[in-house]
Amino acid sequence: NVRVDTHAHGGYIVPPTYDSMIGKLIVYGTDRNDAIARMHRALSEFTITGIKTTIPFHLKMMENPDFINNNFDTKYLENYNG
Repeated sequence: NVRVDTHAHGGYIVPPTYDSMIGKLIVYGTDRNDAIARMHRALSEFTITGIKTTIPFHLKMMENPDFINNNFDTKYLENYNG
């Protein structure tokens, strides 16, 4: 129930003008809570070296009570202080 879509591979050298979306992590679950738990685990086990990623931010979101309880909207990140 976890999929990674990317063109990168082990030993891949990211060019200086790279597209910021080098890869996409997709997780499926039986329900929202299951999907969040699976995503948290997948993000925790995901390893990317050599560049900064948004993995730490997304891990915080998977632990955020507002996100877990579906208590957010499109303006949420403007006020987020994670």
